[in-house]
Amino acid sequence: MGAQEIIRSIEAEYTKSDLPTIYVGDTVKVGVRIQEGGKERVQPYEGVVIANSGGGINESITVRRIFQGVGVERVFLLHSPAVANVQVLRRGKVRRAKLYYLRDRVGKATRVKQRFDRSI
Repeated sequence: MGAQEIIRSIEAEYTKSDLPTIYVGDTVKVGVRIQEGGKERVQPYEGVVIANSGGGINESITVRRIFQGVGVERVFLLHSPAVANVQVLRRGKVRRAKLYYLRDRVGKATRVKQRFDRSI
């Protein structure tokens, strides 16, 4: 048994199987587990996926949203225990892999066209 196979077998325990397929341009709602005092709650974070990176257990997405007139980006490790759930709200029609150009745009120019040929 090679080193790669050992690593994959250990990672398999921690990978989530209930995640939807997420594409760049999609609007998603990520449920983030937050510890407050002794209690734990799930806080939704909704925004547009501007980047996908990594593979396997290291897969992450960068989600951008506008909060009180300021752009906020957050990187989520999809298989992390801090991510409770990921829900795709709408599919976006984009022509590139990274949407970093949205950082320079303001207002209605940041909108992404909706795509109807992929299911939610």
